[in-house]
Amino acid sequence: MNWKNFLLGAGAGVIAGYYASEALKKNSLASGEKVLQTVKEAFKDSGSIEGSWIKFRPEDYEKYAVKTQVYRGGITTKEDGETKQYEFLADANTGTVIDVYPVTYA
Repeated sequence: MNWKNFLLGAGAGVIAGYYASEALKKNSLASGEKVLQTVKEAFKDSGSIEGSWIKFRPEDYEKYAVKTQVYRGGITTKEDGETKQYEFLADANTGTVIDVYPVTYA
């Protein structure tokens, strides 16, 4: 084996590895556990946390022309002696919280 063939093969391996790692980064989802922890940290300032949940299986979400996958979750807090419940949506790709809204019962 000569050096020219060796360097050509090594270079091709490095390039293939780079593109493979980029493809994996694009297809990986944010951790649902980390998303829930972020939401809980944000709510700590407004009162004590009584409970929380998150669906670990992402669901399709569309608002206007934007389509993505989201985690859906909820949190129960005690604020000024009153129990309040909220639900949230977080982008499954980035972990960014998209929406938080109070749960109201009719």
